[in-house]
Amino acid sequence: MDTLLTYRGRVVSTGDVAFLRSLIAQHPGASRRKLSLDVCAAWGWVQPNGTPRDAVCRGLLLALSRAGHLTLPPPQWVSHRPRRRIVPPLPVEMDRTPVVTTLAALGPVEIRQVRRTAGEALFNGLIQEHHYLGYVQPVGEHLKFMAFAGERPVACVAWSSAPRHLGPRDRFIGWSASARRQNIRFVAYNSRYLILPWVQVPHLASHLLGRMARMLPLAWERVYGHPVYFLETFVHSERYRGICYRAANWIFLGRTTGRGKDDRMHRGPNRPVKDVLGYPLVRDFRERLARLP
Repeated sequence: MDTLLTYRGRVVSTGDVAFLRSLIAQHPGASRRKLSLDVCAAWGWVQPNGTPRDAVCRGLLLALSRAGHLTLPPPQWVSHRPRRRIVPPLPVEMDRTPVVTTLAALGPVEIRQVRRTAGEALFNGLIQEHHYLGYVQPVGEHLKFMAFAGERPVACVAWSSAPRHLGPRDRFIGWSASARRQNIRFVAYNSRYLILPWVQVPHLASHLLGRMARMLPLAWERVYGHPVYFLETFVHSERYRGICYRAANWIFLGRTTGRGKDDRMHRGPNRPVKDVLGYPLVRDFRERLARLP
């Protein structure tokens, strides 16, 4: 059967569309959510924890409707509230006295997970004010950590779900497309890393990366119910050399194409080319990530 489109790893054929049309015709009064749950059940389309992929399925149904392949029932509920404007985090008031010392003289450094705590607003504000990419609210699984020397923040580290497609990483791991779709949740992406600009402590950045590699798998499993086996990040090579990652034994995997995930025309780079670095958390990471249930 002909393939009409691929959506979030699901290949949709003309036979699938015929099934969807029949399902809609058999349940003319059903809501879009009810149809979505029925489709998930029929296709066995579930998350690793067994929950139906309802939101993804509804997105697929909407994409097929917009492309003219089927007609969805009208939505049963429409919000009349104006769309909420996203307000960036505000600058924070804090002690910005320079911290210029050695790692040994800095004293004990405590790393705290601050997502969904009173410290999250401080984290967001510092990233917005001092990270060159600013703050963007993560989607999917993510955790936020802050490092403190005494009660003074010295660093912010954010981790989130890894991008689905990343050539250098996928070639390094050597997993199949189906294994990647099943196991991408076991990879965490270091989306932001900030040593506060008034903190000048040699080796602090690599020291924190080493500690994060030891504590992140347990923190991730505590919140999301599964571990992570591999870490990855991007380094804007025109701005930074990634010395702290290399000092913490991260591995250079290759470079991005510079086209981004939304590129469809393949007309060359439309954003900066970045180095891709990775860090295995277990020795048999390839076997675990390539394993299919």
